[in-house]
Order: sequence, then C-alpha cells, then structure tokens
Amino acid sequence: MNIRKITAILGAGALSLLMMAPVLAVDPVPNITQGDALGVNYGVYTGLGQKDIRVTVGNIINVALSLLGIVAVVIVLIGGFEWMTAGGNEEKTGEAKKRIMAGVIGLAIILSAYAIAKFVIDNLVNATAT
Repeated sequence: MNIRKITAILGAGALSLLMMAPVLAVDPVPNITQGDALGVNYGVYTGLGQKDIRVTVGNIINVALSLLGIVAVVIVLIGGFEWMTAGGNEEKTGEAKKRIMAGVIGLAIILSAYAIAKFVIDNLVNATAT
C-alpha cells in the first residue's frame, strides 16, 4: 500500500470519529448511584432492564453462534467461487475443496454447539425457575 491510500484510510477513520462525537454527547449517562446506595437498581439505570441473567446469556450465545454461522457460510461461498474460477487448475481446485470442507465442518461444529447450548440453557432456566 502506498502512502496516499494509508493517508486516505486514516483520514476517513478520523473523520468518522469526529462526526460521531456530537452523537455521544447528546445523551449523557445518568448518575447510577443517585438514590440507590446499595446498587440494587443498577440494571434499570443503565438500560439493561429486569431480564433474567440466564436469558440474557442465552441471547448473547445465540447471537455469537449466529454470527459464526454466517462466517462459515461465507467461507463455503468463497470456496465455491474459487472452485468455479479455478479454470481447471488442479492446485486451485484442491484449495477450494479444502476451503469448502473446512466451512462445512465449521458449520457442523457451530450447529452442534448451538444445540448443546440451547439444551443446557433451557434446562438451566427450567431447573432454577421459581
């Protein structure tokens, strides 16, 4: 990369940070210690609400595994694109097949992790529900 490209990237990053600064200044965080000496209602003051922590952790795990699934599908798509554009070159075709296989194995691992996490979290919520 030449200096001009690096300067353009850094300039765009600095400009985006400068444009974001007024947005961050609009809504200040309330004083969470005001009127709550014991800190019982910190979740309400910070906007986290009254959801059960087990449900929140389950949602975080679901989002993380969903993002990993998207990454694995993109890897399979990249492998398919490489295979289609290999032009009969055995080396490129072999690399593409390896990439597709890695993506499929990754998808299998992610789906099994999702199933295990859903099973554990559902049973944990049901066992500890009052």
